[in-house]
Amino acid sequence: MTKTRSTRFYKILKPVTLALLSAIGLVLMAIVRFPLFPSAAFLEYDMADVPVFLATLFFDIPSGLLVLAVISIIQGITVSAGSGWIGIVMHIVATGAFVVVLGWITKSHQDFRHLLPGHIAGTLVMAVLMCGMNLLFTPIFMGTPVEAVKDMLLPIILPFNLLKGGINSVVSLVLYFPLVKILHKENLLPQRQSEQKEAAHQAS
Repeated sequence: MTKTRSTRFYKILKPVTLALLSAIGLVLMAIVRFPLFPSAAFLEYDMADVPVFLATLFFDIPSGLLVLAVISIIQGITVSAGSGWIGIVMHIVATGAFVVVLGWITKSHQDFRHLLPGHIAGTLVMAVLMCGMNLLFTPIFMGTPVEAVKDMLLPIILPFNLLKGGINSVVSLVLYFPLVKILHKENLLPQRQSEQKEAAHQAS
């Protein structure tokens, strides 16, 4: 990629791509939304995190967090308005931790050997954080006794978040490789340093 093209990318194409990913996340949030456990209908699965993961992999951790913030705030004042600021905070903290873990593990290499553990570790961290935040916020949000929330942690809350993170991770992994190949081919994504070194080594 030439210097001019690279400059254009960071000034125009990157913000446009992040805005597009945010919009896709909002659409997915609205149309793919259902409870995984009938006994806890307030815990709804959605696919809004998939574009967040992709933004992290395509660009970097701050980009993923930016897309996450946009989706979380709009979600918190629309389809999840009932949970208010609590839902926004919980989503940003839990998925934000996933983004940081995923971005850190895949910072240098984005092959399957790094992407898979990155998504697994992110899912585990997110699930644990959601258990803690449900224990803290659910009594405030729903008026549920703390002991009742504790009783839901292992049979419902933990499995729900592991399933949600796992499903979205699989979708992210399936989409990442064909999408990144297309975007690189069209010079819409910058090569990472490791990719540049590999390409230079192959050329020599």
